[in-house]
Amino acid sequence: MAETGKDLIHNYFERLSVRRDRWRRRNWFYHKTIEKQYRMIIPEGSTVLELGCGTGDLLNSVKPGIGYGIDFSEGMINKARSKFPNLSFYQADADSFTCDIRFDYVIMSDLLSSLWDVQTVIRNLRNLIHPRTKIIISSYSYVWEPVLRFGEFVGLKAKQPLQSWLTVNDISGLLNIEEFELVKVDRKLLLPVYIPIINLIINTFLANLPGFNSLCLVNMITARPVFRKTEQFSVSIVVPARNEKGNIENAILRTPDFGTHQEFIFIEGYSSDNTWEEILRVKDAYPEKDIKALKQTGKGKGNAVREAFEIASGEILMILDADLTTPPEDMPKFYEALSMNRGEFINGCRLVYPMDKQAMRFLNFLANKFFGWFFSYILGQRLKDTLCGTKVLFRKDYDLITANRKYFGDFDPFGDFDLIFGAAKLNLKITEIIVRYRDREYGSTQISRFRHGMLLIRMSFFAARKIKFTR
Repeated sequence: MAETGKDLIHNYFERLSVRRDRWRRRNWFYHKTIEKQYRMIIPEGSTVLELGCGTGDLLNSVKPGIGYGIDFSEGMINKARSKFPNLSFYQADADSFTCDIRFDYVIMSDLLSSLWDVQTVIRNLRNLIHPRTKIIISSYSYVWEPVLRFGEFVGLKAKQPLQSWLTVNDISGLLNIEEFELVKVDRKLLLPVYIPIINLIINTFLANLPGFNSLCLVNMITARPVFRKTEQFSVSIVVPARNEKGNIENAILRTPDFGTHQEFIFIEGYSSDNTWEEILRVKDAYPEKDIKALKQTGKGKGNAVREAFEIASGEILMILDADLTTPPEDMPKFYEALSMNRGEFINGCRLVYPMDKQAMRFLNFLANKFFGWFFSYILGQRLKDTLCGTKVLFRKDYDLITANRKYFGDFDPFGDFDLIFGAAKLNLKITEIIVRYRDREYGSTQISRFRHGMLLIRMSFFAARKIKFTR
C-alpha cells in the first residue's frame, strides 16, 4: 500500500532521529538563537509542553518546573529521554495527545509547516491549557522559502517533506477559528549564520528596524486562548497622593461599587498641604469602607505604588491617581475588561475623547503621542497612551513582574514603565480602556515637562535595548 502524506512525514522524522543532533550542531547558531528567544518569553520554573519536541534540547533550555515533550518519532523520544531524564517525554501525535496537566506555556517550534492538519492540532490544545496559557509558535517566514530550499539542495539544511508555508495571517486565521487570539509577533534572525561583528550589526540592530524586520527568517508568535469568564474578584485600589488634599474624599465618593470586596490603599509621600491628615480623616469618616493609610518610605510614584501593592490583599490590583483626572467613575470598565479576560494588563487611554481645556498641556499631549508610537514598536502590541496612571492587573501577574524585575532593574521613578515593561516581558495581553481626561479640581500638575521628558526618553531607549535590540 502506498504511503499516505501523514505516513511520509512520520517516517521522515523517524529516519531523521539518527542524525538530529548532528544537524543541530551544524546549525548551532540558529538553534541557540531560538532557545534564547523562548527563554526571554518563558519564566524559569513554568509548566511547559513542547509539541514536536525532537530530542528535547529546546524544552530543556527554558528550565521548566514541569516539562513535557511530545513527538511522534520513537527515535526522537528515546534520545530525549536519554539526554534529559529530568523531563517527561511521550511518543504521541500532537492532534490527539491528552493528559491531566494544564500547562502555562505550549511551545510549537518549527512544527506547523510539517503538520498534516494544523487546525486539528490547534483545536486539541484546548485539552492541555488553562485560561492564562500562552502558546508560543516559531515558524519560518514564507519569503525565505527559496533560500531554505537551496540550503536543503546543497546539504546545509536537512530536507523537509511536504512542507506548508504559512504566513502570520494564515496562522492568525487558524488560531481565531479555534478561539485563540494573537498577543504579539516578533521577527528575528536576518542572518541565520554566525559571523562575528557582522552578526551583531545585522541581527541585533538591522533585524529589529522597520522594513528590514519584515525580511527576517523567524516569526515568533505569541497567542492565548479566548475564555470569556463571569467570575468576580476582590479589588485593591491604590491611590498615590502627594499634595492632593482636596481630592481624597472624592476618590472614595466617586468610585462605584464593583468586585466581591473593595480595599482602598492611600499612600502619601512628602505633602505640604495636609494630605496625610485628610487621608486619616476620610478613613475615620467612612468606617464602612475598607481604607488603609500608608506613608511611603521612599520617593516617587513608582516607590509608592510598589509599597502599596506589597500590603494589598485584593486579587486584582488597580492604580487610581489622586488627581482624579482619570474619572473614578470609569474604574468598573477596567475591572470588567480584566475579569472577563478581555486582556491581562489593562491600561487607560486618554487620547481619544476631547479633553477638558486644561486637562493636558499641548507638549504633554505630543509627548504621549510619541511615546505611544515608540512603545507600540518596542513592545509589539498597540499602546496608545503610555503615561496614563490608571493600570489594572491580577495580583498573580504582578508577583511574576516582581520576580522578573531584576531583568530591568529599579529604573523607573514613575512606576508606569516598570509595569508596562514587566507585562511585555511576560507577554501579557495589553488592552486599553478609553477614558475622558478631566481637568483637575484641586492642585496643579506635579510633572516637569522637560526634566521628566528627558527621563522618559532615556527609559524608552533602555527598554528598546532590553526588549527589542537584545543580543
